[in-house]
Amino acid sequence: MQNNEVFQRVREALAQVEAEKKVRVLFAVESGSRAWGFASRDSDYDVRFLYAHQREWYLSVEDRRDVIERPLDDDLDVSGWELRKALRLLRKSNPPLLEWLKSPVVYRHDPVFAAEFGALANEFYSPRRCFAHYLHMAFGNWRDYLRGREQVSLKKYLYVFRPLLACRWIARRLGQPPMLFAKLVEGALEEADVRAALDALVARKQAGDELAAAPPVEALSGFIEAELPRLEALAEPSEAAGDVEALNGFFRRYALGA
Repeated sequence: MQNNEVFQRVREALAQVEAEKKVRVLFAVESGSRAWGFASRDSDYDVRFLYAHQREWYLSVEDRRDVIERPLDDDLDVSGWELRKALRLLRKSNPPLLEWLKSPVVYRHDPVFAAEFGALANEFYSPRRCFAHYLHMAFGNWRDYLRGREQVSLKKYLYVFRPLLACRWIARRLGQPPMLFAKLVEGALEEADVRAALDALVARKQAGDELAAAPPVEALSGFIEAELPRLEALAEPSEAAGDVEALNGFFRRYALGA
């Protein structure tokens, strides 16, 4: 499917969400493997968005659902977070939300909103919380899909290396980890044999190879087994120090018109 066809389908889906739910979509991007840079031709399109309700929605004593999820439409997966939920997660330096802001594929973009939200993301970015998140993800994927198995799903290596290299990136104080896997590899992986093995897997996946079960890749498994405990033993990175009133003011402007 051509990109312009995808963009049109996404725009139509977002417009339908706005009409049905009476919300404003403020920001929409691609997430998942297509934004990470190692999608295959048949990978789903994972559209993620932020939205705000009309002012009256917020003037209620009741707790209301703060997520919109549409049923999977062929290869289009569309879901979003309400603005107040997103800001609460931003206060906690939520890594998936921070990744959305760095997506190379943007479907809906208000320049002023994006700039202000991005500035808040920088203020509340916590290397400590993000490091812990990515390390937990890397270890969990390694344990659940690769460790100790005679046959492994080769693509799972990519889902271990992405968070693992994000931890390296944070530990080296390079800032927020990039979303594109190629940039992570370029900036955080010097081991030539490991890079060659990873490059080969990415190339196969992008070419449509399903990367079915196969014996473990020695270079990749050996690196993971050594790197996980090394990262776990590092001193904790720094914490965030943002001002919550900045979040409150941003919320009032975009949700309450104040």
